[in-house]
Amino acid sequence: MLSRVAESVYWMSRYVERAENVARFIDVNYNITLGETDAFGNQWAPLVYTTGDQEDFEERFGEATREKVLKFLLFDEQNPNSIISCASYARENARTIREIIPSVVWEQLNKFFMMVRSAAGFTTTLDQPQEFCERVRLASHMLVGATDATMSHAEAWHFSRIGRLLERADKTSRIVDVQYYILLPDARDIGSTLDVVRWSALLKSASALVMYRRYHGKIEPERVADFLILDREFPRAMHFCVGRALESLRCVTGSSPGTFSNLSEQRMGRLCSSMDYTTIEDIIQHGLHQYIDDFQQQLNVVGEAVREDFFTFEQKISHQAEAEFQNQSQTQTFEQGQTQTQTQGN
Repeated sequence: MLSRVAESVYWMSRYVERAENVARFIDVNYNITLGETDAFGNQWAPLVYTTGDQEDFEERFGEATREKVLKFLLFDEQNPNSIISCASYARENARTIREIIPSVVWEQLNKFFMMVRSAAGFTTTLDQPQEFCERVRLASHMLVGATDATMSHAEAWHFSRIGRLLERADKTSRIVDVQYYILLPDARDIGSTLDVVRWSALLKSASALVMYRRYHGKIEPERVADFLILDREFPRAMHFCVGRALESLRCVTGSSPGTFSNLSEQRMGRLCSSMDYTTIEDIIQHGLHQYIDDFQQQLNVVGEAVREDFFTFEQKISHQAEAEFQNQSQTQTFEQGQTQTQTQGN
C-alpha cells in the first residue's frame, strides 16, 4: 500500500484517540476538583503540561485558570492538541483516503467533527464540560467500533490500530504521572478519604474503575499504578497497548515473534519485552515518574521509527537514487581521469 495512505490512516486514528484522551484529562480533573474554581484553581495548570503546550499557553494566556485552560484544550484552533483541532485533522486525513475507509467511518467522523464545532458555539460547554467530554468519548468509541466492524483487517486497519494504541499508551502514562506527582502534591493526603476519591476518579477517567474493582477490590495507589501500567488484558493499560501495537506491526511486516525486519519492530519489541519482565515494585523502586519519563521517550523513539520505516519510503528511495547517481558520477569521473592520464602518458 502507498506510504501516503498508511500515514493518513495512522494519523487519523491518533488524532481521534488524542481528542478522546484530552476529554478524559478534563473530565478527571473536573471530578477531582468537583468543579471548584478557587480552592483548587492550581489544579488546572497541570493539564496544559500533559499535552506539552505550556509555553504556547503561557505566551498567549498567561496565568492558568479554569476557563482559560478549558478554552485552550477544547476549542482553541491555534492549539494543535485541542479537541477541535484533533477532530479537524482527523477528518482531513480521512478525506484524503476516502477510497480506503468504509463510508460509515467517514460519516461517523463527519458527525464527530460537526458535533465538536457546534459545541464550540455554546458558552455553557465551558461552564459544564462533563457532558461534552462524554460525547467526545462516545464518538471516539463509535469510530473505533465502526472501523473494526466494517474495515477489512488488512494493512490499512493495522496502521490505524498501531496509531490508536501508541497514542493511548502515551496518554495513559500521562494520566498516571499527573495523578502521582501533580494532583496529589501533599503526602499527608495519602490513604485519606480524599486520596481514595482521587484514585477512583483516575480509574474512572480511563474507564477502568469497574475492571479494577473486579480484580483488586480495595483501591490502593500501588495496585492502581500496576493495573494501568503493566496489566496485559485491560485495553487502556500501557502494557496492553504496546503489546497489541507490536502484533499489528508484525502483521504488516510478516515477521514472526522474536524476530524483526526493521527499526520500528526492534524498538517496539524492546519496549514490550522490558515491560514483560517488569514488576510494579521495580517501577516504584526506580521511581514512577522516572519510569514514565523513560517510557514516553521510548514511545517517541518508536513513533519516529514507524515514520522512517513506513511513511518516508518514497523519500528514502529518492535519497538512495540520488546517492547511487552521485556514486555513478564519481566513478565515471574517476574512470575518465584515469583514461586521460593513460593517454597523456602514451
